[in-house]
Amino acid sequence: MNARAWPPGPQALPPLHAMAAADLDAVVAVEVRAYAYPWSRGNFIDSLAAGYTARLARGDEGDLVGYFVAMPGVDELHLLNLTVAPECQGQGHGRALLEAVVAEARALRMARLLLEVRESNLRAHRLYAARGFAEVGRRRGYYPARDGREDALVMSLPLGAADGLD
Repeated sequence: MNARAWPPGPQALPPLHAMAAADLDAVVAVEVRAYAYPWSRGNFIDSLAAGYTARLARGDEGDLVGYFVAMPGVDELHLLNLTVAPECQGQGHGRALLEAVVAEARALRMARLLLEVRESNLRAHRLYAARGFAEVGRRRGYYPARDGREDALVMSLPLGAADGLD
């Protein structure tokens, strides 16, 4: 882990709140601005109905800064979606959200945090690698893409004393 790149810098993430159905208009609006192939409203509804961990942060004016959705498993938390509003990117919010996901996983006493990331999403790769995630696999054709399908890299972060948070 690069100690200079972590923890998040001076730009603090606003407090996190549980995502609720009433938040979905704002969440979906950010999602469609942030991604060429966004999650649908139904993806978020299904995640909330399933009881997945879903948190969001709003700025001082009530604007949505970012959010994440993660699915608990037997011994791992699977990060399904971590998004920062495009106008809020580059300010450390992604790192702060990722740190919140790690904290959730640790609070749930999970052994690891798992995620998939588009092979082409180099910005996200750097974020995850800086936090100590390692590539552990590949899912071929996992994501829709302009020219067909794109591979996902599977990344994992073991949790516990070795992750530097104790």
